[in-house]
Amino acid sequence: MSGPMIGMLGVVILLLLLVAGTPIGVALGLVGLGGLVLTLGLEPALIKSAVLTFETMTRYELGTLPLFMLMAHLCFAAEASRDFFDVAARFLGHRRGGLAYASVAGCAGFGSINGSSLATTATIGLVALPEMRSRGYSDALATGSVAAGGTLGQMIPPSGALIVYGIIAEQSIGSLFTAAIVPGITQMLSYMLVIALLVWWRPRIAPALPRASWAERFSALKRMIDIGLLVLLVTGGIVMGWVTPSEAAAVGATGAFIICLLRRKLTLATLHKALFETLKTSGLIYLVIIGALVFAAFVSVTGLTDTIAQGIAGLGLGPVGTMLLVAVFLLLVGSVLDGLALMLLTTPILLPLVADLGLSPIWFGIFLVRAMEIGFVHPPLGMNLYVIQGVARDVPLMRVFKGVVPFLLADLVHLVLLIVFPVIAMGLLDWVGR
Repeated sequence: MSGPMIGMLGVVILLLLLVAGTPIGVALGLVGLGGLVLTLGLEPALIKSAVLTFETMTRYELGTLPLFMLMAHLCFAAEASRDFFDVAARFLGHRRGGLAYASVAGCAGFGSINGSSLATTATIGLVALPEMRSRGYSDALATGSVAAGGTLGQMIPPSGALIVYGIIAEQSIGSLFTAAIVPGITQMLSYMLVIALLVWWRPRIAPALPRASWAERFSALKRMIDIGLLVLLVTGGIVMGWVTPSEAAAVGATGAFIICLLRRKLTLATLHKALFETLKTSGLIYLVIIGALVFAAFVSVTGLTDTIAQGIAGLGLGPVGTMLLVAVFLLLVGSVLDGLALMLLTTPILLPLVADLGLSPIWFGIFLVRAMEIGFVHPPLGMNLYVIQGVARDVPLMRVFKGVVPFLLADLVHLVLLIVFPVIAMGLLDWVGR
């Protein structure tokens, strides 16, 4: 059996293991190690896997992930999610659809300290859904806006997905964070445009509410000054080059600890839970990263990536046409795999193709995470939809699916614009680098 055929067989076995419910890191590691044994032999395979594990676990950048996670857990304990939503609701709630706007803005704000789509959806959903439904908003608009807005947690820096991609693809995490800012903002604005069009078309789905007084607005702003400054310090520090991502993560975790302490939300139980959840999640992600790198080594050895690149290049579609084809492939695979599995499976295969097209691996990281985000709201697997249904158990799942469709269309348009106009991702990075 030829090398590319062995590689393709490995991909098929990996997909079967993932569909069967095998943990992502375990499936990647087993298939990668088994494939290396088959292609290189037992001893070389064990040596290569051990070297990859050691090099990964000793990378300085890897410390970024648990520190940002600790920052997120401490900010959650300090009730930052409610603060972000409250500010947006006070300023936008009187407009028709204002609470839906506030939900998206709250997701963007909380995503800037959380970095997780599912956690952002669940947290803002618990705050925003009861508010919208009690004020007469339609279930479809309420659930759709929160489910879509929750995906901003993957794009708005600091993003766990971008950190994982940066480690696997050996790209600067700081550059990825900078490149993600404009796509994150335009993604948020596209959701707000959808809400504006929906409430213009059917005003009864989002009744106007009384205008909050300026005293109430300033009171809400005052409560989030500390969290807001922390976000600006962490994200701005990375973008301006004042601190490295690892240093920014340390600043963020320390700042979140102090904020939690000053708000009198820090207890031994709170600290224990934050540390426990951080260590548990970090351990799982480390296992996934190691498994992905072993799998990537296997795919590289088989020559599968070269074969795929040559086949696609032979179609003569050019960079834009090729990436549109890749986008369709990612959306199809993303309908049966969760986002992280999609990234870890496709990065080793597609990254060489992107390099051959002359495209930036930083841009590809943004593109890949954007495709991942669509998978979070793409039926039938879209995990955000099930999270929302878990928060609002009396809302039928089909109504949640219906509510997210307009936002899903906006996602597809935004993804196409990202392909056709790479400057959306690379413009700010190029400007900062001058």
